[in-house]
Amino acid sequence: MDIHAIQSYIGKVELFRILFPLALVFCLAKFLGLCARKLQMPQVVGEIVAGLLLGPCVFNLIDISNPEYGLSIRTIAEIGVIMLMFSAGLGTNLKELLKIGPVAFMVALAGVVVPLGAGTGVYLLFGFDNGHRIYEALVVGTILAATSVSITVQALKELGYLRSKVGNTILSAAIIDDIIGIIALTFVITISESGEKSGSHESIGIIALKVLMFFVITVGVGFVLYKAFKWLENRRPHTRTIPIIAMAFCFFLSYAAETYFGIADITGAYAAGIIFCELKSASYIEQKIDICLYMFFGPVFFSSVGLKSNLKGMNPSIIVFALVITVVAMLAKIIGCGAMARLCRFSKSDSLKVGVGMMTRGEVALIVADKGISAGIITKMINFAVVPLIITSSLLTPIILKILYSIWPDNKVKQIQDRESQQKELTYTEMYKDEDSRGNEDVVIIKTKVK
Repeated sequence: MDIHAIQSYIGKVELFRILFPLALVFCLAKFLGLCARKLQMPQVVGEIVAGLLLGPCVFNLIDISNPEYGLSIRTIAEIGVIMLMFSAGLGTNLKELLKIGPVAFMVALAGVVVPLGAGTGVYLLFGFDNGHRIYEALVVGTILAATSVSITVQALKELGYLRSKVGNTILSAAIIDDIIGIIALTFVITISESGEKSGSHESIGIIALKVLMFFVITVGVGFVLYKAFKWLENRRPHTRTIPIIAMAFCFFLSYAAETYFGIADITGAYAAGIIFCELKSASYIEQKIDICLYMFFGPVFFSSVGLKSNLKGMNPSIIVFALVITVVAMLAKIIGCGAMARLCRFSKSDSLKVGVGMMTRGEVALIVADKGISAGIITKMINFAVVPLIITSSLLTPIILKILYSIWPDNKVKQIQDRESQQKELTYTEMYKDEDSRGNEDVVIIKTKVK
């Protein structure tokens, strides 16, 4: 048997191994997602619960650390969150985003300072000590400062408020929040390293310079690319060429952000969506991306939040610490971000929505914890406290948002949505009449929409 035959055989074995876990994830995630919808909750809640049931927390049917298929599931989940943030960027109202930019920065700043201080204080209060207590406490505070907006994005999308003022504020603040969190973590790690205090300021300066360079280069490249896509959509309107090239650029910018600038890949994906959000084809690109998300990548990503959770091995002191830190973390975001939104002249109800929307923790919190463990500042037991926070905030955020919007609906957004749906119906009808004669490859889809 030659080397190519062996590689082919190994490839088939790996494919076979991942098929059954994926089948379980899709079936249970879809079923529980529909159950959640019946209970007037966002589908994402059901998908997270599906991961909890399938993972080590309950039945342990899927082991995401399994070398035969675990890496593949984690990779699919990572692609899912990148596509979700790209879709969120495409659905962003750029004019509204620029208008609320300073407000989003202030909300993000409060969303870092308050949880960081609260997390540091709680850790010191419990008296844990791994050799450098103050730095351990600061890392825990930084974990609490991290926001995972992907679940909030999905919840707002299902509720129809992603493009609202509140939705844009949450999205923008979460992106800024992550950048501030990365700089804060870098600061804590560098000053904690013995004998390297002189290099700490240089490291922080380099990180700040990389962040600045990323946004400067992205704006420059984005402007050129936007013009190129405007030319392309005039030549090939509503064809699959545009979404494919846009998706390729999203992946490239995500890769570049993580590899060359030290910024989270989801920041690059969101920036790519922002670049294309003012195109005429933006809604068309978003529709194509959403099909992939709904059918494949979305269920895997949201289920992976539950699959990654493992509550075994927790002793009483860690359990109490986990409960306290979970409550403090969520309240700190609501108080910090909500109070700042109120100071920035949001209404009381919208301020509460901003605070609740910012309280989710997810992959970013785990990454920060991982970095702290790798640097030898905190022990692995902190992960046992982070997991309940991720589970609780991921489950409660969409539920509370649903309740808040049912009590205080945004009537202005509903009116805009009604107008847009009427305009889309007319656009699809005209497009069908105009492009049927050209034999456009998407005319069947458009015709179906009209029917």
